[in-house]
Amino acid sequence: MKRRQFLGASGLGFAATVVAPNVAGAQAPVANTMAWGSMTRTARDAAYNNAAAVDGSTQIVDGWVAASAKFRTQRAKHVDLAYGPGERNKWDLFPSDDPKAPCLVHIHGGYWQSRNREHFSCLAEGVLARGWSAALPGYSLAPAATLTQIVGEMRSALDWLAAQRSMHGIAGPVVLSGWSAGGHLAALLLDHPSITAGLAISGIFELGPIRDTYLDERLKLTDEEIATLSPLRLPSVGKPLAISYGTAELPALVRNSREYHAHRARSHRPGQLIPIPNANHYTGLESLRSPNGILTRTAVRLVEDAA
Repeated sequence: MKRRQFLGASGLGFAATVVAPNVAGAQAPVANTMAWGSMTRTARDAAYNNAAAVDGSTQIVDGWVAASAKFRTQRAKHVDLAYGPGERNKWDLFPSDDPKAPCLVHIHGGYWQSRNREHFSCLAEGVLARGWSAALPGYSLAPAATLTQIVGEMRSALDWLAAQRSMHGIAGPVVLSGWSAGGHLAALLLDHPSITAGLAISGIFELGPIRDTYLDERLKLTDEEIATLSPLRLPSVGKPLAISYGTAELPALVRNSREYHAHRARSHRPGQLIPIPNANHYTGLESLRSPNGILTRTAVRLVEDAA
């Protein structure tokens, strides 16, 4: 099957009919009207390059890294807990004083090929200030791991947490959140039995167009991965999933979130669509770090609604 047949509901699709391969459980995404196939490689790369699109993005991330390093030294009792054999197969847990408090599990971004959980520990500050627990898992990165392997590792990580969390003072309901590539993983893993609800932030929910960009140089996505690991092509899980994006993000990211919410709504699946006014790919995530930020409040609401 030709590559162009896989481009679709990301918001950077093309006008022709989109056809998904005959893979059990997969659905063809809705065709779009943007002429992705006629765009230059430079334009396609720019459509997904958040770092280049946001002035000061490096400084923002460097600030998270520094704040997270300090945070981890202050709460080092339950960090670097191995759930698998890989170097990155580890958890950082930050339990509440109340074992029955809800727990936010946050999956880091980096387009499945950069960053690590330690860079984002400071995001736990928001829910911890509300009496919650927080937990951040790591996973292997491309090209050392395929996307299929990454998803498998994250399922193993959630299995480990479900079995071991009570030993570390975490026994309440779990909200699974993720940003960017982590938003994609949060959507895919919403079906895990340990998860109460999800929060997908600036996620990638259709993988097809990525294979025509610089991102695929390390990912090397296969036809089957595009068909079976694109949330927009899969039946929607019935659990609540809030989907958020910044209104100043790249159009591809905005459309991914809006179209995935619409995809779930067609099956009457619960969950808000939350545009964060004037936020870009990075500044929107800050509202998860703040106790009163819209994303922190959304996580609280998800648990309250599920009670």
